[in-house]
Amino acid sequence: MGWWPFKSKRAVITDDPHIRGARHWLQEMQEICEKNFDNPAEGQRAIRQMQIEWKDAHGEAEVPDDLREGLDKRAFHLLRANQVEWLDWLDNEDFWKPGWRLEPRVHDDES
Repeated sequence: MGWWPFKSKRAVITDDPHIRGARHWLQEMQEICEKNFDNPAEGQRAIRQMQIEWKDAHGEAEVPDDLREGLDKRAFHLLRANQVEWLDWLDNEDFWKPGWRLEPRVHDDES
């Protein structure tokens, strides 16, 4: 009966892909690093693999520029870390928070 004035319209269901946010990417990176806390080389290999994932997601506009920049900065420090530095980064709670920035170093002038 198409003439019924109170006929409900069907809602259009769109199939939006699940887009991972900053917390998800950071949590995933942190979990991978913590699983490999005693094997930085394996953790660094996994981070390189993640970099490919977020580069692809950035290319598909699923990862915004600022998130990619933050992930790349963390990856840079983790990939360059030796055993001691690796553990220091893993223990640094601020490092894993969205919006983390490396504070500029203050140089002591001995004048």
